[in-house]
Amino acid sequence: MTSVLLVEADALSREATSLALRRYGYEVHAAVDGDDGLARFRELRPDVAVVDVTLPGLDGVSLLQHIRAESRTPVLLISARTDPVDVVLGLEAGADDYVTKPLDVPVLLARIRCALRRAADCPTSPTSPWTPATDFGDLRIDRAGLTVRRSGRLLDLTPTELKLVLAFAAQPGVVLPRTALLEQVWSAPWSGDNRIVDVHVQRLRHKIGQERIVTVRGFGYRFEP
Repeated sequence: MTSVLLVEADALSREATSLALRRYGYEVHAAVDGDDGLARFRELRPDVAVVDVTLPGLDGVSLLQHIRAESRTPVLLISARTDPVDVVLGLEAGADDYVTKPLDVPVLLARIRCALRRAADCPTSPTSPWTPATDFGDLRIDRAGLTVRRSGRLLDLTPTELKLVLAFAAQPGVVLPRTALLEQVWSAPWSGDNRIVDVHVQRLRHKIGQERIVTVRGFGYRFEP
């Protein structure tokens, strides 16, 4: 059974969301604030975490950063804040997705499934160490071992970032539209703001080098080999 850590301060929202997730077969562990959420995360090591942005004590974004410092577990932020700036800040902090309130249960379930599928597609252990890696300057991408190194240093990429760099490396020099990246990396057409691609590309640039991914205005992005 897939385990979900739900960190939600509002009692009614916490209970309603927990009941909905359990109805669809998830094992739900609830926490009432950020400090409780971090302690529960470290104790339980859930498959996915759903974290409200507005929490007493340790806020949701700070909790996300603590989780990211020690785990690649998918984390979805939920919030009543719909301003694009809040969405971008949440994604830049390392969230795999950002879902706005009031929560639509089918949408939340779909987002959870997509986050889990991306994580499952990017295991951390090598599957075939004998397959040679491909070098792009100081960047070495091992598609079999699912590792990326820069100047010999192993990069700590999230599952989404890893899938993104693999999609780019598979077609170096080719302009990839945002819609194509959404289908390849997020495994389904995106029903929300396409800027989720922009945010993840920017985070990836910080890790592999700003010059590696070129923005082609009006079209998409191109990976420079």
